[in-house]
Amino acid sequence: MSDFNKILDKAKELEAKMKESQENIKKIRVEGTSGSNSVKVILDGEGEMQKLEISDELIKEEKSMVEDLILAAHNNAKSKLKTKTNEEISKATGGFGIPGLKWPL
Repeated sequence: MSDFNKILDKAKELEAKMKESQENIKKIRVEGTSGSNSVKVILDGEGEMQKLEISDELIKEEKSMVEDLILAAHNNAKSKLKTKTNEEISKATGGFGIPGLKWPL
């Protein structure tokens, strides 16, 4: 029965670490850019856009080009967020992947 207790203790420890990771993930901020930094998008740890910056020069360009650059900057930020989120989860799990555990991004 002591093996079962060890498993329960490890599960509780992992749960506490995951809660801490979730709080740390909420604090993450990432910046995605495109068009030689003419568009910048900042996302928080939950994937919500917090800021969008568009250079004055870009405003004079075609609408479709501006839209494409905004999309590219957002995708760049989302990719960075996924990397940072995975790093944070790896810290909590001690580097061991847990099958089926994915942060909702």
